[in-house]
Amino acid sequence: MEINIHGKQMDVGDALRNHATEKLTDLSHKFFNHTTYITVTFSREGHGHPLTRAHILIQLGKNIMVVADGVEADPYVAFDSALAKAGKQLRRYKNRLRDHHERLEQTPESEIVRARDYVLAMDEIEHSEEPSNDGEGPIVIAEMSVEIQTMSVSDAVMRMDLSDQPLLMFRNASNDSLNVVYRRADGNVGWIDPENIAVAKKRKTA
Repeated sequence: MEINIHGKQMDVGDALRNHATEKLTDLSHKFFNHTTYITVTFSREGHGHPLTRAHILIQLGKNIMVVADGVEADPYVAFDSALAKAGKQLRRYKNRLRDHHERLEQTPESEIVRARDYVLAMDEIEHSEEPSNDGEGPIVIAEMSVEIQTMSVSDAVMRMDLSDQPLLMFRNASNDSLNVVYRRADGNVGWIDPENIAVAKKRKTA
């Protein structure tokens, strides 16, 4: 297990670092049976920086991440809050995580789709006119390579929940099509399946 603890525009003293390392080691022994990489970032939040945010990112094997945040006046309390959230998620998915990890490790390279993840400049999108024919598009301010894994819908929802992301694209193991699960404003999870949409249209026109 590798643990990296650092501060963003703030110093992390030895006492806080030792506190976080000890708690994370206990969590690791309780839930993980394979290599893990954990990063903790402490940063100041709010006007005048009266609060501290503790951001925990735990990587479990192949592209499985657990993300949790805690924001409190005291950095120790902020960390403990984030750790409690991470622990709750891990307890919820403990057995499924083990099985899911083993399946992903055995996934053939041919079943993995590689894609590019772009971040677009919002100001350019808001002030841009209709697309021209010169081939220019919104300004890309960041991009990264991502792997789209093959998995079940329930596993996709689990991974989205663990990583605290608003959506996740994946290849549906049951029909081999690209699907998306996403968080709805009402708290439920939405699921977009183009394969099912195509089947529905066929039935409607039949």
